[in-house]
Amino acid sequence: MNERVTILGAGSWGLACGNLLTANGARVTLWEFDPAELALLRREQGHPRKLPGIKIASGIRLTGDLDEAITDAEIVICAVPTQQIASVCVRLAALPMRPDLVVNLSKGIEEQTLRRVSQIISEDWPGLPADGVVTLSGPSHAEEVALGLPTTVVAAGEESRCRRTQELFSNPTFRVYRSHDLVGVELGGAVKNVIAIAAGIARGLGFGDNTQGALITRGLAEMTRLAVVMGADPATLSGLSGVGDLVTTCISQHSRNQYVGFHIGRGQTLSQVLAGMVMVAEGVTTCRSTRELAHKYGVDMPITEAVCAVLFEQLPARQAVTALMTRPLKAEQWPA
Repeated sequence: MNERVTILGAGSWGLACGNLLTANGARVTLWEFDPAELALLRREQGHPRKLPGIKIASGIRLTGDLDEAITDAEIVICAVPTQQIASVCVRLAALPMRPDLVVNLSKGIEEQTLRRVSQIISEDWPGLPADGVVTLSGPSHAEEVALGLPTTVVAAGEESRCRRTQELFSNPTFRVYRSHDLVGVELGGAVKNVIAIAAGIARGLGFGDNTQGALITRGLAEMTRLAVVMGADPATLSGLSGVGDLVTTCISQHSRNQYVGFHIGRGQTLSQVLAGMVMVAEGVTTCRSTRELAHKYGVDMPITEAVCAVLFEQLPARQAVTALMTRPLKAEQWPA
């Protein structure tokens, strides 16, 4: 493989992805929009805060010029935080180049428009091939991918482009399955971040494994209900981008969303927690977007509602837990 690949976004996932693809034989260009971050990457040949102990692979080209970054790219990979993707796509739309394949790594739902990431890219970067966006999702913390620890994910989208994505990314430590269910894979990857905040809050409050098990299970039920009404296959939420990513994000020490919840549970305000973070916790903005989708489609999502109330409406976390535990009693039904 000797594909020319450009990665948009040099955060932890962008850096880990760049190293992975370089090891697989791709010619990688890494674009960073922030001049100060770009200077740090060039000086340190890595990012000590975002991905400590990991150096940028030899051969990766760093640039802050978007036109230069994508001019010769056969494949573009989006590792930009969800809420910034539209603005990047507007800039891309003004450039003549259109790749045959865009692989999205971001996991979120855009505020206001409530669009999934593949929708943002397809609509705001006109001229891409039909079905030209594939989303790669699943339990895949950048810290572990960068260390070469075994990781398995799923690529969702049009069949031939998913196969191409599998061939691009797969190696003995990184396995890629494929799926036709772009809606289910993207919603699973986005909404699990909201549930991970809830899991973090529970840990911060001092609750134990019983609570975590309940949150993960009932959170999965919420994710499935929303995804199905939006056109997803319910089985997708039992796969890598659903329960796989959900469990990992809820329990992992690397989880930014679990981190946010934990410190909220410990008594910090949201602004205090975010001020101390280097990277983006997608679940914070996705929480409100998910609640709006639930209202739009008439889906019951009590954990999501509770997280939003704690984060944005000053509801005390313990009071939110009590409200969830004292809801009207009902039968457990599955699928949700």
